[in-house]
Amino acid sequence: MIMSFLPARKGRHRQRYEDHLRLVAGCIPYRLENDVEERNGNATSRITVLMISTPNRDDLVFPKGGWEDDETVHEAACREALEEAGVKGILDEDPLGVWEFRSKSRQNSCNIEGGCRGYLFALEVTEELDLWAEQTIYQKKWLSPEEAYKFCRYDWMRDALRVLLTAIEKDRKNGRSEKLVELPMYPASDALAEHQMLSAGCSGKPSSVQHLEESFTSKCIVKG
Repeated sequence: MIMSFLPARKGRHRQRYEDHLRLVAGCIPYRLENDVEERNGNATSRITVLMISTPNRDDLVFPKGGWEDDETVHEAACREALEEAGVKGILDEDPLGVWEFRSKSRQNSCNIEGGCRGYLFALEVTEELDLWAEQTIYQKKWLSPEEAYKFCRYDWMRDALRVLLTAIEKDRKNGRSEKLVELPMYPASDALAEHQMLSAGCSGKPSSVQHLEESFTSKCIVKG
């Protein structure tokens, strides 16, 4: 049986802008592996996160891309996860935070062009596809939080990863069984690019979430 999928969106003719900044949506795909036995014999859960590579780079990023004018920010984040990483799942309604940064082609520029405002969400993966739109461009890899933090290209994505782990830790304290690791601190000189965090908030998973459609589209469905 031949599987088909919608091609990835190209171009910026539908791109949203705000305050002269290009609006970007993305997510941190993660999954929980239950009943991992620790040395002391206790059973716990382990979190892994999914990152993707880009051509001619050894570091990694989380799926993200332009938020377009015919979709909500949740739909944009879901679409990018599907196009770039081939995953579907449950998207938190509230973003991990909102960050301002410069696009990779404008990082060394001092003018206003190339500025971005990014909304990053947590995506609990429920399905991983064998075929997806941009698999010839991006390689993907499941990593521990420590590995993801080490290989992450951007400081603002490291910040988002910390927010995600803090939120899941709050869920654990409220009765869930995940046990999280403490991420190491890396000096600023180790970062490949400097980014400014606009704002970031921590919260657990709200009662209303976004879920990817079961088809090969990236339309989100609101669940109460």
